[in-house]
This record gives sequence, C-alpha cells and structure tokens, in this order.
Amino acid sequence: MKRLMLKSLVAAVALAVCGVVSAQERTFKFALNGPEGHPAVAGMKKFAEAVAAKSGGKMKVNLFLNGTLGSDQAIVSSIQGGTVEIAVMNTGILASVAKELAIFDFPFLFANEKESDALVDGPEGKKLHAKLEEKGIIGLSYWELGYRQMTNSKRAIVKVEDIDGLKLRVIPSPINVAWVKALGANPTPMPFPEVYGGLEQRAIDGQENPVSVIAANKFWEVQKYITLTNHQYNPQSVIFSKKVWDTLSPAEKKILDDSADEAAKGQRAAARAAVATNLDLLKKNGMTVSELPPAEVAKLREKLKPVIAQFSVSVGETTVNEVMTELAKMRK
Repeated sequence: MKRLMLKSLVAAVALAVCGVVSAQERTFKFALNGPEGHPAVAGMKKFAEAVAAKSGGKMKVNLFLNGTLGSDQAIVSSIQGGTVEIAVMNTGILASVAKELAIFDFPFLFANEKESDALVDGPEGKKLHAKLEEKGIIGLSYWELGYRQMTNSKRAIVKVEDIDGLKLRVIPSPINVAWVKALGANPTPMPFPEVYGGLEQRAIDGQENPVSVIAANKFWEVQKYITLTNHQYNPQSVIFSKKVWDTLSPAEKKILDDSADEAAKGQRAAARAAVATNLDLLKKNGMTVSELPPAEVAKLREKLKPVIAQFSVSVGETTVNEVMTELAKMRK
C-alpha cells in the first residue's frame, strides 16, 4: 500500500511539473486573417498540438482562418477586449498599437535569416513585444511570413537602375511609400485584394511580397519577372489577450508561452522549406527569377538610408539605436 501511495505521489508530482494538474479545462480561439495555405497555419496547428499535449488535453485551441473572426483591426480589438484569445499577424499591423514595432518595416533591416532570428528571439524582440502589454496585448513569440521580393511585368531587375520608373504597388503605409520613392519608382498604395486586378489591367507594373504570397496568388499569370531582393522581413507576432492572460495560472501561462516558442521553430522551418518549392513553381509557370549581385544590394541599402533616418523619429530613436546596435554586434 505504501509503495502504491508513493508511486501515486511521484506521478502527481511529475504531472504538476508539466503543468497538467494545475491546468483547467479551457478553450481558446486562435485567429488568422489568411487561408489554409498561409505560412502561419503550420505554426497554428503545431501550437494547438503542443498546448493539448502539455496540458494533458485540458487546454484546447480552435483555429479560425480566412478572417472569420473579422479584419486584422477587428481582431486586435477583440484581443484587447478578451473575446478572442490568440491571433497571429504582421508586426506592421501592430505598429498602430505600439509604434516601435514599425521598425520591422524598415527596408534592409536584416541581412539574412540568422540575423532576424537572433534579433526577434533575443532581448530586443522581447522588449518590442513588451510595448504591447500596456495596450492589453501579450506578445508570445515571432513567427514569419518571410523576406519580401519584387515582381514586375516590364523587365528583369539586375541592377538598381532597373527599378527606376516602375509603378509598384505597396502596402498603404508611409514607410513603404517612402522607400519605393527613394528608389526612383512610383509607389501605388493599394489594398491587397485589389493587387491581382491591378496587375492584370496594367494599372501597376509590379508589386512586392514574400515568395509564398506570390505563388499562392498565382501572380505568374500577370507578372513575368521576380527579383530576389530580400528588401524587407515580415515577422508575424503571436499575440494573446492580456485580459484573459491575467486569469491564467503560472503553469497555464508557461504551457502557452512554451508552445508558441516550440511552434515558432517548426513554423519558420516549414516556411523556409516552402520558398524553394514555390520558386520552382514560379519558374515552371514562366516567371524569370533573378538575384541582385552583392554590389547592387549595397547600392540599394545606401539609397534607403535616408528613409530609415526619416522614420527613426516616429518609431522612436531609442528603439532604433538599440536594434541597430544589436545588429552591429552580430555583424562583427
């Protein structure tokens, strides 16, 4: 009997360490304003599986795709109000909540994935997410949409001058308008759902997006050239309602936090593995793929320095200096 009791006690302690015993029966809504093929969906599924496993099935995450819970702005409001618990969205959207997150819209902020991973997973990434807390949002981790590339119907871009004069659709934001203008192109702000039609009707010559988005939307039907510029990196913030977060036990918070970080690794790996597959798909469908030589990338960076200087004030010079200092350390 004593041995049986000891075994039960050991089992109970082991479950408590995992957070299972102290986790209550809970169901969370996880929102994404994107389709099944969106790069974040793999991460959402991994997150839901990890939460269920770590909580012994007590905590369940239901996925809501295609904007079924509203627009990005509506979801942010729902997160703040506690009617939606979890969402994943572009950091650029969250810049309207915490202006410092607009730093991720800076062109050529990162040179490669090693830099972006180190920055978002390190102290600076956590500090940026912490800016959301006073606005009712908890930042759990960063997933990714990927590096943005340029496409157009006019010519292959193999040098900086080839961008000159192109009419390019941009995300409707001051930073994006400014950097396209700085390259001598004509920026055309346009909501994403209108982009395919704009390209088809030749109202615009080109656009810029990650390879996954270009492939998913079959832009090869209306674009001939893609240039791998890697000019912007899109982190996707996994966010949680602070109103709900404050009702959770420490063990439940740990389950969610650990699951988001765990899913981040798998999500990024899947998103990056899909780039090569999607590039092959673009080539097979007639797109010409080009890459800028290092010397031309250096010229691009130089042209865009004034844009970074211009928007450093609105983003916050302290934040910009801290991030740039951290990146400089990585490059030594």
